[in-house]
Amino acid sequence: QVQVVESGGGLVQAGGSLRLSCAASGTDFPINAMTWYRQAPGNQRELVATITRGGNTNYADSVKGRFTISRDNAKNMVYLQMNSLKPEDTAVYYCKTDFAVLGTSYWGQGTQVTVSS
Repeated sequence: QVQVVESGGGLVQAGGSLRLSCAASGTDFPINAMTWYRQAPGNQRELVATITRGGNTNYADSVKGRFTISRDNAKNMVYLQMNSLKPEDTAVYYCKTDFAVLGTSYWGQGTQVTVSS
């Protein structure tokens, strides 16, 4: 049974930083893309950043230059370093892991990030 667990969320003042972590366990199959999404109240879930197994990255325009995604393939972990946080970054952040071999994706339960002004 694959499990995906996010951690690292919390309350921070505007301009501050947080580092989110996501760990996938319960499988030996290789993970392809690992992606961070976020969802604010009343909004649709949106892609924040994604990273391929080979390390290629892509970011939403709203976070470019402030957020950095990275991963550790040996540990099946992905990270999101968030700097210069803004109140509009407040959301629940979710991690999604894609398994090409299995033809499916797994989501974590989310971690709350709140940025106060």
